Amino acid sequence: MRLEKSGEAIRMLPARRHASRLSVLVFAGLWAGTAWSQGMLRNLGNLSLQDLGKIIVTSVAKSPERLADAPAAVYVITHDEIMRSGATTLPQMLRLAPNLGVFQLSPSNYIVTSRGLSGSQTAQNFPNKLLVLIDGRSVYNPLFSGIYWDQQYVLPENIDRIEVISGPAGALWGANAVDGVINIITRSSADTQGGLLELGFGNHEANGSIQYGGKLGDSAWYRVYAHDFRQRSFDDSQGRDAHDGWSAPQAGFRIDWDAGGANLMTLEGNALASREGQGAGAPDVRFYGTNLLARWRHESQDGSTFRLQAYFDNGHSGPSLSSGGGTVTTWDIEAQQDFALGDRHRITWGIGDRVYRYRLAPSIRSDFSLLWNPASGTQNLANAFVQDQIAVAGRTHLTLGLKAERDPYSGWSWMPSAKLSSKSPGGTLLWTSVARSVRTPTVFDETVLEQVNTPSGPINYVQGNPDYRTEKLTAYEAGVRRQWSTRATLSASVYYNVYDDLRTIEATPASFLPLYWGNGMRGHTYGADLWGGYSLADWWKLTAGISLEREHFRFKPGSSGLLGTAIAGDDPEHRAFLRSSMNLGDRWTLDADLREVGALPAPHVAGYTELNARLGWSPTDRWEFSLTGMNLLHPWHREYVLGQADRIGRTIYFDARLKF
Repeated sequence: MRLEKSGEAIRMLPARRHASRLSVLVFAGLWAGTAWSQGMLRNLGNLSLQDLGKIIVTSVAKSPERLADAPAAVYVITHDEIMRSGATTLPQMLRLAPNLGVFQLSPSNYIVTSRGLSGSQTAQNFPNKLLVLIDGRSVYNPLFSGIYWDQQYVLPENIDRIEVISGPAGALWGANAVDGVINIITRSSADTQGGLLELGFGNHEANGSIQYGGKLGDSAWYRVYAHDFRQRSFDDSQGRDAHDGWSAPQAGFRIDWDAGGANLMTLEGNALASREGQGAGAPDVRFYGTNLLARWRHESQDGSTFRLQAYFDNGHSGPSLSSGGGTVTTWDIEAQQDFALGDRHRITWGIGDRVYRYRLAPSIRSDFSLLWNPASGTQNLANAFVQDQIAVAGRTHLTLGLKAERDPYSGWSWMPSAKLSSKSPGGTLLWTSVARSVRTPTVFDETVLEQVNTPSGPINYVQGNPDYRTEKLTAYEAGVRRQWSTRATLSASVYYNVYDDLRTIEATPASFLPLYWGNGMRGHTYGADLWGGYSLADWWKLTAGISLEREHFRFKPGSSGLLGTAIAGDDPEHRAFLRSSMNLGDRWTLDADLREVGALPAPHVAGYTELNARLGWSPTDRWEFSLTGMNLLHPWHREYVLGQADRIGRTIYFDARLKF
């Protein structure tokens, strides 16, 4: 609260109050400066809203369908949007999705959520209800169900699209797909032929990438790449150097083979080594990771498809201030088939098994120790699902799905869903759904032990709970999607989510200590997501959106109520954005993105308004130069808890790309 009333914060308030006026002036100025050339403008990038509804998505039904026909709150971040945004990391790209909340805490630390429940860093309750996949490879950490965003990178040039689904998808994707799914889909190596050299630098970061794609015989293609990334440390909440710089070199490959007979084969792999500062006087944290994925897809003459996929993932992290580090190795295999059954049914079914082995080192310091019991183990997560898309009448469809998943701690979990959709002759899609999803227990929930070291010996302070149960969600949704000719699109959805058995901190009766994880919270959230686009001309597109949310949680009888219900999440009640994309003449593009995020309630963090902009110039078809500015309205702002998050400063970044 004192920080909020500081002179620097007060000087920032007028800019926030006048943000809407500023945005009007910005976009009016862009119009005035470019209207003279309207007659000679041509479409350099994909600005057509008419093509948006034709985009094929695969995450909603686990089979290909047009975005215009997908009955879900799904937003697609296209390749063109990514390249024109100037984003260099995945969380920066995810800010383009109106149905996601993205909070930056430090150069390498982000929180990404869908429909709230961002957790509480103080209570060690991390965001763990969002499933993230890269080309079908799940990247959540099985130890605590969260995402280490600093360990995920994809070269922007290679991303085909990012499909972002808000709402539960457990009936298809299983545990952790509670509040949403992010599916990052990369381009075939056949689409990235030739060479690419990219160099970028700015006041906070520097990047370098090189890639080359070629052919292997007449029916196979490959690409190999190497990338280096370095980011300087930010200032902490007091304006001092936080000593939390970050570097993350990575290299990888992909091979695509058309094996004939409607058989497509894919093999891809990556290797990453990152290094992150932990503050003055503390050793850097190092991480080493490798992954390898193989996929076979066969399409029969009757239109049915079969897919078999397997991947291997291995990650090793060194000790940090709060953890002793360790190694997690994952093997995963899944098979899926999609086929028509008569004239009215489309069946999708699949089975899968994931095995992961972990070995964790204790963290022993003078003030506390973090231990695991057991410190190593091998666990198995098996699943099976089936979905039936039923043509009820005309353009009305009923989709029924069920997934059964067996985890090592709570046994079998059942996740059913039902969805009804109807599309009018004019192209308006209406849909409604009800679904159940779960977040299954993890090693952190069950086996962690934190001890406080005192002169008289260690005291057990927090410990896992062997009886920890699954966290449950029952969600009710409805939505509409509409496209008007080539000029305008609209997507709107409302939801009501009912949660039970959410994680709490409980006290041992009589002795109080040790504390332990419990399932003592329930409650509900409700809200709406709305976004749309409008093409003012062939060369100018505007998109805008707003997300509204309310959270109401309470402790169940018998719960200790420690730290309050805010441990479920510190989330803003609204987020909004306005984006302008312009093609200026034959060789210039100009993009601007204004976002507004409401205040975080507990702990309180002031809301903010910020502007990103990028100017691109392509003097030839081989060269492209760009200048990107992020967070341009203020010298700095904060996005998360004041005492635990850095100041997020203004960034200027220059980039040069050569295709050869």
